[in-house]
Amino acid sequence: MDQPMKRECNVWRYVDGRIKKITDIIVTEFPVTIILNEKEFATLVCSPEHIEELVIGFLASEGVINSFKDIKELTFIEATGRAIVHTHKINRWNELFHSKRYITSCCGKSRQSFYFYNDARTVKPVENIDITISIEQCFQLMQLMEESSVVFQDTGGVHNAVLCNANEIIVNRIDIGRHNALDKIYGYCLQNLITRSDKIIVFSGRISSEVLLKAAKIGCGIILSKSAPTELALRLAEELNVTTVGFLRNKSLNIYTRPDRIYVHGAQ
Repeated sequence: MDQPMKRECNVWRYVDGRIKKITDIIVTEFPVTIILNEKEFATLVCSPEHIEELVIGFLASEGVINSFKDIKELTFIEATGRAIVHTHKINRWNELFHSKRYITSCCGKSRQSFYFYNDARTVKPVENIDITISIEQCFQLMQLMEESSVVFQDTGGVHNAVLCNANEIIVNRIDIGRHNALDKIYGYCLQNLITRSDKIIVFSGRISSEVLLKAAKIGCGIILSKSAPTELALRLAEELNVTTVGFLRNKSLNIYTRPDRIYVHGAQ
């Protein structure tokens, strides 16, 4: 896309009793409207990068498609912000129960007002998890994510999500919306036929119920975060067989669910 991820902005900063004019860097946001089989389906407000991955991941997360093969054609028109999608098939219940939605970049009730209905039909317990990691690997993966988060370092205005194996990053995606960052990861995996049962999600924000559900839909059994989980997220993690690790910082962490997948080096 030609749209920039960040822009310079004049600001007046107050420090130590003085105000001075400086140039700061801020993130941008961009609305993308999904036209699904000739009907307007949803508008996503996102960071202007990896839009096709976002659309694919969003449709899969919402249960509209089951795999990338379900998409017959996807065309993104940057000038109008429209993603034109034609599918070979569509899950019938989505036609009956979805209506046009405007999905903001915030992480509150704007999305939660409808996603539980869909999740009850699309999310299943994560199975066949083929990975365990050490405590030290948890710290190493978090460090790798933070080192790769250039836009966050410049602006402080985006969420970061990475898909990893036990030792390295496979794909890194950022967005102003935490749900968008995860949908981009999901879309990348579907496009590139990436196996997820042996992968880990490392995330910059708190583990909310929505984040946990998306991790389960992606098919990853371990999620690491430098922030806190919510009570509902932990209940869902127990039900969906997901290991959750939070407050991963300063050489300490909390393991909240399925601790058997995290081991102390030399004591697996």
